[in-house]
Amino acid sequence: MQHSCPFAARGQLALLLLLVALGCALSATAQQQLAPATPLAIGQTFTLASRVLGETRRINVYMPPGPPDSARAALPVLYMPDGGMAEDFLHVAGLVQVLVGNGTMRPFLLVGIENTERRRDLTGPTTDPQDRKIAPRVGGSAAFRQFLRQELMPEVAKRYRVTTEKAIIGESLAGLFVVETLLAEPDLFDTYLAFDPSLWWNKERLLQTAPDFARQYKGPPKVLYMAASSQPDIARATRELGVILQQAANPRLTVMALSLPLETHQTIYHPAALLGLRAVFSPSLSKK
Repeated sequence: MQHSCPFAARGQLALLLLLVALGCALSATAQQQLAPATPLAIGQTFTLASRVLGETRRINVYMPPGPPDSARAALPVLYMPDGGMAEDFLHVAGLVQVLVGNGTMRPFLLVGIENTERRRDLTGPTTDPQDRKIAPRVGGSAAFRQFLRQELMPEVAKRYRVTTEKAIIGESLAGLFVVETLLAEPDLFDTYLAFDPSLWWNKERLLQTAPDFARQYKGPPKVLYMAASSQPDIARATRELGVILQQAANPRLTVMALSLPLETHQTIYHPAALLGLRAVFSPSLSKK
């Protein structure tokens, strides 16, 4: 009969404890040797107290790489609603970085406006009861434009070296705001990019006002670039708006309308922005 040896068992236990202690010590040493993590910054952010809107708004800014500030030329500005860090700012900033870096887009300062009440700011007045169901407050687009014109644009000009050239980019309700701004206050921007714009708003009122605008506009040249996904109602309205504006043959209006049937309303922003920024801001085009 074999008998267990208590001294052997104790020796094995001691060896196991020694190995565990050694592993813990090595792990602690390795952790001590790791370089500390630091925040990853891709741009700047600041807040702006708005008297027009009666609230403080957060603004995110991306400047493409270039010479030192002392030698940097003034940049045109691309404004974007839905410009929060948890919204569309990061992927649009990435597009600007890549396109400027590979020489297919002129350098722009990207200014993202973080939302507080998105459906209030990006929609105009409406007589459709169904529209009013999307949010407690809607129809604030005129005030939002006033905020851009009177408060944000002057603040950007104070903080950064910018030219007078301005553009705006947006999708869905932000695309609606882009189109409405062109029709209502065209001099606010030079270039307008709208993807899957929610032209159904207020029973497609913008489609009804577009013909008069296209015939009567006599101001400085404007560019409108639109893209539509596979969503039938939005695609139809976007096509109709493009046809209305193009048929007017106003030499002061350049209108481009692109169909992206492989994209959905949820996926259109990035591919449409890639194509649109290349099309309207190509270095090969004359600068404003």
